[in-house]
Amino acid sequence: MSHAAGAGGGSYERKQRMILTSLVIDFILWLPDIVAAVLSGSIVLFADALKCANEILATFFAYLTIRKMAKGGAGAYDYGMGKFETITSITTGGVMFISLALVFLAALYRIAMPAGIVHEGAYLGVVLMVIGVCMNTWLWRKNYRLNQKEPSPLMDSQWHLFRTKAFSDFSVLVSLLLTLALASYPWSLYIDPLASFIIAGFLLFSGYRVITSSLPDLLDKTLDEELQMVIVSHLAAFFDEYSALYGVRSRRSGTNIYIEIFLEFDGDRKMSEVQDTINRIRRSLEAQIPRSAVSVVPTDAPVQDGMHGDSFMPLPDT
Repeated sequence: MSHAAGAGGGSYERKQRMILTSLVIDFILWLPDIVAAVLSGSIVLFADALKCANEILATFFAYLTIRKMAKGGAGAYDYGMGKFETITSITTGGVMFISLALVFLAALYRIAMPAGIVHEGAYLGVVLMVIGVCMNTWLWRKNYRLNQKEPSPLMDSQWHLFRTKAFSDFSVLVSLLLTLALASYPWSLYIDPLASFIIAGFLLFSGYRVITSSLPDLLDKTLDEELQMVIVSHLAAFFDEYSALYGVRSRRSGTNIYIEIFLEFDGDRKMSEVQDTINRIRRSLEAQIPRSAVSVVPTDAPVQDGMHGDSFMPLPDT
């Protein structure tokens, strides 16, 4: 099954190290973040600490998932463990929405009951946000490059998560600096809670994107039109090798793509000749579609839609 057997051990080890590094850095920065929020009385720092707690939880789940995937699922998961990645990315998006609700409620509370912040705690918050912007930007870029090299739903959700964290920390930093610089003005009390809505906006956008991009794969949505056209064009190249085309089923499992093609062959042909055609079709498609596993199924009847829970792409007879 060549390409779709799952990422190699080295691939999973790299992802595991990257996520573990992210988890450790997040936890180290989170503890002083709580201290700064308590000392300053800043609602935006408090919201940031709550958001970070949820994000640490999401990264921890991602780490557990990638560890399980690195051990493999031979004998228990015939189609690999790609859906674990998809479920984890959806969990990450869900955590973002939980953080969104917490930030939104905290901001509304501070607008209703405005209060100044303690400058000493705010100064600590400024230092932490500068470090946070730098570290999260670095993690964002590292996860992005790894996802470009070895795409997966899990790493895609991770780099989006750290991009959100980098912009979020920058917003908190600007908010604290403005609040400190404009402390002599009564309306400066509202800078802190209003900045929280910016964080909420980042969370809303990123959470929505992560969930909507992962959900179709979890529900076994068929491949996009571009890949469908690749399949059709390859089958057209073998037009004289089979009698009828009854359909194609396809789905994703993490980074892997599974394709089943149902063909009718001339009953007078030898099985060895049919198998040779099947092998050539399979090799041709797997070479064109990275990380794909192609199965050509000889049949003499149309395939029912929705069998085995897979997505079905009916095609006209060629």
